[in-house]
Amino acid sequence: MGLEEEIEDLREEISNTPYNKSTEQHIGRLKAKLAEKKEKLERQASSGGGQGYAVEKTGDATVGLVGFPSVGKSTLLNALTNAESEVGAYEFTTLDVNPGMLKYNGANIQMLDVPGLIEGAAGGRGGGQEVLSVVRTTDLVVFMLSVFEIQQYDRLREELYANKVRLDTSPPNLSISKTGKGGLRVTTTDDVELDEGTIKSVLREHGYVNADVTVRGDCTIDELIDGIQDNRVYLPSIVAVNKADLIDKDYLPTVKENLRDHGLDPDEVVFISAEEERGLDALKEKIWDALGMIRIYMDKPGRGVDYEEPLVLREGENTVDDALRKLGGTLDERFRFARVTGPSAKHDEQQVGRDHELQDEDVMRVVARR
Repeated sequence: MGLEEEIEDLREEISNTPYNKSTEQHIGRLKAKLAEKKEKLERQASSGGGQGYAVEKTGDATVGLVGFPSVGKSTLLNALTNAESEVGAYEFTTLDVNPGMLKYNGANIQMLDVPGLIEGAAGGRGGGQEVLSVVRTTDLVVFMLSVFEIQQYDRLREELYANKVRLDTSPPNLSISKTGKGGLRVTTTDDVELDEGTIKSVLREHGYVNADVTVRGDCTIDELIDGIQDNRVYLPSIVAVNKADLIDKDYLPTVKENLRDHGLDPDEVVFISAEEERGLDALKEKIWDALGMIRIYMDKPGRGVDYEEPLVLREGENTVDDALRKLGGTLDERFRFARVTGPSAKHDEQQVGRDHELQDEDVMRVVARR
């Protein structure tokens, strides 16, 4: 029996097994076996080579436009950036990854128009694995849906999930330290619902015999496997609903109901018309917020505050130390302290060190040794 048949058999057994506490350990073992065999199959497929997409990341962040063919990604890219992505009212116009640069709030945001996905992309259909590998390198996924085909959202998420992209969630809080003896020692916090036997069975299927394991925070079997395999990427996402100019007002309640049916809040998605360039300002703002970007205005000696070209940082990477690294040059090694005025400061010109966390629209002056 080949790997593909073994995978299908495991999937069928999992789907036919009712999930409860008495079957949890068995299902955990099956899912761990399934994950291992899928990894093996992917390694075999990738060893055959093939043409991939290579895109050099530039700018302050990279955003991937994801959608099925002919949804309007190329038109949107051209409207948002300086790109010239070919546009046509037929499928598969875009046969390569086309980058463009969105300039917004002083930031340079690289936008990637990737070839339209099709169902089965994660399994290699339509060059899907190469496309999805580009999406994995981005900082934000923008799902682009036709207002008449909201159901595509679920299929797109499934394809990304199958290619190890986890959206709008965080990695499980899991630590594993291999030991020379003693078997598997599992420690869990009170909120972990998976029992110790299930955790151990999943670990054994992944080759762990002796290890100290700590699981913090509740997680599912699938999330536990994600943490053990440690090759998933975790990305935020937003949704843009295109061709909004083509719907009648009477049809709008139906669109909103369709969105809710697929787990989307109509107030959270952005309705746009790429063709008519409507709703683009709202989309830019949504992208900015989802990326967690902040602007730092540098007070430059002898030149004053530069409000035209701010230093752009990301939330989670917004300390003075992070700013010094991005500024480059010799400032890092010559740094004495910084003076900050703005939202993060207790008072104007507050003297701060490397660990101070900056906030959007702070003004910072670096005091360095000569």
